[in-house]
Amino acid sequence: MFDETRSTSLPPRPGVGYKPQHYSDIMDDPGPVAWLEIHAENYMGDGGRPIAQLRHLAERFPISVHGVGLSIGGEADLDADHLARLKHLLGWLNPASFSEHLAWSTHDSHFFNDLLPMPYTAATLDRVATHIDQVQEVVGRQVLLENPSSYLAFVESTMSETDFLRALTRRTGCGLLLDVNNVFVSATNLKTSPHAYIADFPLDSVFEIHLGGHDEDEDETGAPLLIDSHGKPVVDPVWALLDETLARSGPKPILIEWDNDVPDWSELRKEATRAHTALETTCG
Repeated sequence: MFDETRSTSLPPRPGVGYKPQHYSDIMDDPGPVAWLEIHAENYMGDGGRPIAQLRHLAERFPISVHGVGLSIGGEADLDADHLARLKHLLGWLNPASFSEHLAWSTHDSHFFNDLLPMPYTAATLDRVATHIDQVQEVVGRQVLLENPSSYLAFVESTMSETDFLRALTRRTGCGLLLDVNNVFVSATNLKTSPHAYIADFPLDSVFEIHLGGHDEDEDETGAPLLIDSHGKPVVDPVWALLDETLARSGPKPILIEWDNDVPDWSELRKEATRAHTALETTCG
């Protein structure tokens, strides 16, 4: 069993997804930014400038490691080599948090760049729980699982996404990462209520909140279709949904994600400042 004392310990303050072009700005004037997130797959090598910079950052900031390549929802066994590299990274870095996606991205020998959805059934629950148990056993720490952005619903599903995530936390001891933008994207695309989703979400298992931007499009019927792109500022309805979430959950670590068309540090820091304001206003 994984060491339950090695669970998330991020401060309930704003963080940002780290980009190397912001290294000097972050070290000189981080503003309200209290912690940083990295993508695990970018730091699985040995040595070089990226590792050296990360070591310096980790001396000053708590680090959250966010994985995108485990394919926890996939039908195949987890990639043992990938898991070993992940264990090595988490071992020397000893981050304050480690998270992955409720999604799959592999089939046979093929890897897809997308984080793909799955039906919420008893069989899926068994498979994902087994994978989570394996990950936590290998790396020796709790993993947080992130709710996905959805563009379709499966007729095979026999439970809601919130019930599925709740069941996973009970069976495996994993925590949850609540992406509020993903909630808004999914609710718009599936024509459901984001407010009802937040009201039913197991917020007591949430150790980290994510915010990001999305692109707006239309489907073949002309209905709104939102794409989780992480390439724009957070929109006002998502900020409002964050306020609603914090009013229910209390203060949580909040990450600003911006992975495409990355802006200057000043704009990213401005988004973090707005997250800080939301925490101060809603939680006191």
